[in-house]
Amino acid sequence: MDQEHRLEIEEIIDSLECPYDFKWYKQESENLCKARDVGLETFVECLEEHPHECPFSMYLAGIHYCKWPCLHR
Repeated sequence: MDQEHRLEIEEIIDSLECPYDFKWYKQESENLCKARDVGLETFVECLEEHPHECPFSMYLAGIHYCKWPCLHR
């Protein structure tokens, strides 16, 4: 990750609280949640085995979407 992106991410982190302590940022990408871009600007489809357990999961029309705050930029 280049320095510009790292600074942008750190600025976002400073303005949020995360129940997962920002593990997506602190760990390697293979430890991130499974999700798929479905062409929506502010949501991705959650592909986790138990999406209902995530506080950022939103169920709509038979699909779990991720509403993680950083997606809403």
